[in-house]
Amino acid sequence: MRPIYIVLFSLFVAFTSCNDGIKRDKSLLPDSVGNINALQIVIPNDLWNGIVGEAIRNNFAAPVDGLPQDEPLFSINQMPPEAFTGFARSNRLFLYVVLSEEDRVTVAKDEYAKPQAGAVIKATSEEKLVALIDKNAAKIIESFHASEIKERQRRTAISLMKNDSLRKVMGVSMQIPSAYRIAKATDSFFWMRKDLKDGTTNILVYEVPLTMITNDSTAVGDIIKIRDSIGSKLLPVEDEGQFITEDAYAPYIFKTEIDGKFAYKTKGTWEVKGAWMGGPFINYAVRDEKNNRYLIIEGFTYAPSAAKRDLQFELESILNTAKLE
Repeated sequence: MRPIYIVLFSLFVAFTSCNDGIKRDKSLLPDSVGNINALQIVIPNDLWNGIVGEAIRNNFAAPVDGLPQDEPLFSINQMPPEAFTGFARSNRLFLYVVLSEEDRVTVAKDEYAKPQAGAVIKATSEEKLVALIDKNAAKIIESFHASEIKERQRRTAISLMKNDSLRKVMGVSMQIPSAYRIAKATDSFFWMRKDLKDGTTNILVYEVPLTMITNDSTAVGDIIKIRDSIGSKLLPVEDEGQFITEDAYAPYIFKTEIDGKFAYKTKGTWEVKGAWMGGPFINYAVRDEKNNRYLIIEGFTYAPSAAKRDLQFELESILNTAKLE
């Protein structure tokens, strides 16, 4: 046991405990700061350089699903507990890991700033810290992810694209940044895009009959067939290429909800057949029984020289604002 860690954590608990009978006025908290998906790791240097730090990196800097190159879930920065004071506590995401006299994991919200998501992991040994990190990382990451989606949506809402035609024609509305423009629109297909320094980010909206996706066991294959047939027909590509799902890597598929409706979420990579073009996509197939359809909303990036994690994250945050009529 290392007494200094116990003292440091005791001070931390004294300042952060919400169960001491005193209700804190969080309305006076300062605004949080930080880039999207930037995670502050608060941990003693020796723990960071050993098996505990390795466990943190394996979980919180693991590669993001569906990107063509490995990029971490979070951009992490480590500092020792004694440096976690003042402005340093304003980071929007933090993970506090320390040796203590008990084994415990706590998920915190708006402890030092707002909005802020944090987690405290403490244990009586390094081995138990590793076990708690591995066991609880998925839950903590989900909390951090949801918090960052809300923050990304808040930033987007500052300047929105005016697009009543999407709602009138497709029966769906989304909060899309004003930097986007309509590249193509018909009575059954919308393509919106934003120009980057070197490339574009793109949003597609279209619909297919409910019978096009039959059940969970065949869903990923059905979705690939749908997006390949729609993309190859409706997205203009030079030299008669085809915009399709890259077949070298199987997409990841999850079950989720959009606007309270069941949806399949698919993440993978696209390519233009016969050309050196490709990138990541995120696709939601939203089951809209009221209108006897699956509404397909997709975001994809073409940015060959840029990191793509945060570009795709922005697209995910936009698609999650979808409201169906």
